[in-house]
Formats: sequence, C-alpha cells, structure tokens
Amino acid sequence: MHKETVSKAWMVTFSDLISLMLTFFVMLFAMSNVNLGNWNEITDALQRTLNPSEEKKQQIFQPSDFNISTVIRASGANLDYLASVMKELLSEDAVLRDSIVMRMDDRVLIALPGDALFESGRASMTDVARDAMFSLSGVLRNINNQIGVNGHSDHSKPADGIYDSNWELSIARAAAVRNLLRESGVGQDIVAYGFSDSRFDELPEVPEEVKATMARRVDIVIFPTVGD
Repeated sequence: MHKETVSKAWMVTFSDLISLMLTFFVMLFAMSNVNLGNWNEITDALQRTLNPSEEKKQQIFQPSDFNISTVIRASGANLDYLASVMKELLSEDAVLRDSIVMRMDDRVLIALPGDALFESGRASMTDVARDAMFSLSGVLRNINNQIGVNGHSDHSKPADGIYDSNWELSIARAAAVRNLLRESGVGQDIVAYGFSDSRFDELPEVPEEVKATMARRVDIVIFPTVGD
C-alpha cells in the first residue's frame, strides 16, 4: 500500500504570521491614547462586580443622607440687638441699674450685682429683686437662645454660716436665678454653675472693696445658638 506524506511546512509560516500580527497590535496599543474616562468606568464596574460589598459601604455614607441642620446648630436672636435691649432695660430699673451688659465675641454677658439680689451670705432673692428679675425675664422668655447662669463670690467666708463654702453659695445663687427664669416662662434648659472666687483675679485693678463688690455677682450668659 502506498502511504502519502503530508508536509507541515505551512504551520511554520502561519505561526510567524500570528506573531507578526500580535506584535503589530501591541505597537498600536502602546502608541494610542487611553480614554481615562472610559477606563475608569470599566474599572469601577469591575470593582462593583468583583467586590459588591464595597458599593454597599459607600452607599451608607452618602452626603445627601445628612441634614446640615443636625451638624450646625440653628442661630437664635441677634446678639447685638439683645445687648442693646438689655442695656436699655436695665438702665431704667432701680434695682438692676448697676448691672453690666457686655457684648463678647460669641455671647452676651449680663453681670447682675449679687448685693442687689441677695442678702449677705444668702441665696434667697428679696421680693424687690424678684420683681426686677421678672421684668428682665420678660425679654429672655421671648428668645430661643441658649442661656447659662454663673454664680461668683469674693474671698470672704459666707456670713451667717448657712453655707460652708463660697462654692456652695455661688452655685446656690446661680440656681436661684435659674429657677426664677424658669418660673417666669423661659422655656429652654438653663445650666447653672458656681465659680466661687476662682475668677476674682480676672477683675479690673480697682480698690479691693469695689473689686469684692464686683466679685459678688451672678452672670446671665446668652449664646448665639438655639437652646434645647
């Protein structure tokens, strides 16, 4: 039987052709500009496909889910206006006319003389002082600003032995003012603090007697933001 021999030389030529074509396409790709926009879309799609949990993480913290009012507290009444109103009101009050109204950077501070509100060593307001404070509260209950009350004292030990320390006296006086404001209809929460004589050295350099009088005070602090 005659056996026919088939030549395989054509496979060498075909392999060379394929190699040349691959080299040609590699050169074309290297010389071309990649569309980054499309490329990013492709890689993002691949990432979402290969790692779907990552997309869920990103969706949890979308900026649109946040309400800016929950981050930045709302503003209350204008502090410049409040300071002006308070100065005029207190200047016409026989009991509180020696009060000092200060417009500070981020608050209004109303320094009420303790000697006009309380008897020495006590934290119960006199009837005259209560009437004056109710008049002051008429303005405060019509605003929604955050309010705080700070009690202060001089270096002297409290008289009459009702309070063992100036810390107790200062917080008791601050609480008395706070409670009266609440009774008069000031709706927001008011925090009362007692500072004793810890701020005494911050007072102006004046005669010691005058300085002691200034130290015995209760500050009402009005902040620019809305209270709770």
